[in-house]
Amino acid sequence: MTPKVIIDCDPGHDDAIAIMMAGRLTEVLGITTVSGNAPLNLTTENALIMTELLDLDVDVHAGADRPLLLAPRHAAEAHGRTGLDGPVRPEITLEVASNDAVAFIIETVRNNDDVWLVPIGPLTNIALALRQAPDIVDRVAGVSIMGGSAGAGNVTATGEFNLWADPHAASIVFDAGFKKLLMAGLNLTHQFGIDEQLISDLRDLRNRAGIFAADLFDFYLASYQKRTHGERAPLHDPCAILAVTHPGLFRFESRNVRVETEGTHTRGMTVVDERGWGEGPLNCDVEYSIDRDQGMRVFLEAVSAYT
Repeated sequence: MTPKVIIDCDPGHDDAIAIMMAGRLTEVLGITTVSGNAPLNLTTENALIMTELLDLDVDVHAGADRPLLLAPRHAAEAHGRTGLDGPVRPEITLEVASNDAVAFIIETVRNNDDVWLVPIGPLTNIALALRQAPDIVDRVAGVSIMGGSAGAGNVTATGEFNLWADPHAASIVFDAGFKKLLMAGLNLTHQFGIDEQLISDLRDLRNRAGIFAADLFDFYLASYQKRTHGERAPLHDPCAILAVTHPGLFRFESRNVRVETEGTHTRGMTVVDERGWGEGPLNCDVEYSIDRDQGMRVFLEAVSAYT
């Protein structure tokens, strides 16, 4: 059965690729946007670019333009000024279906069975939806997050960008009591990296999606290598899609996970209780490993399915 998903995102190179994968591996009920990698106007435009480029019959709903309590912060150092620097920026003719992502999330979850929420940006929209409609906790099939880390952070020593950007929203989501909450953190996504060979393989597909993805990755890989000197750039957000569509690629462990909202040095840190005997509920299935080679084969097959 093809999973039904709502993608909540802040495109972002890896968000764009997650949309590309989801368009062939899932039934995308809608895309909601949030301020994150770039300001909301740009993340929304980037989502529209992807739906038009891929000819996806999917509505885009604009959401929160700032975190719950903090000032908005962005990630131009990773994604450029537009959030999708690299390729020639396509002209778009599409418009958003609404400027109320939260209402769309609530209505869609209430009117459809077994919907997966796949938030791959800051969790502001999801937290706002939970505040307005706590009943959706028991209605969704699950939530598959890209965010956090069972290890080091990226924007700080302990903070991963999505959760660091809005830690108060993240805390609401992790504490909500979802029956299935999956976390693709940095400890996992750094195992799913892109390199020059993958870029070459995408160009060899000779379709519009593959060439656009390769152009995205040219910028993204160079940006990552300049900042970190790493050979591969982690492909974060697609892991949250794969965790829903191909869970057999992953090793999951149930853990108690809490989000630090106030720490002087630990804002946005996912505090993963590895002790095995703590008193907190096992509220999160943390992803610890992925079969990279098989995951990349799934990715390339999905991209090759576009004309």
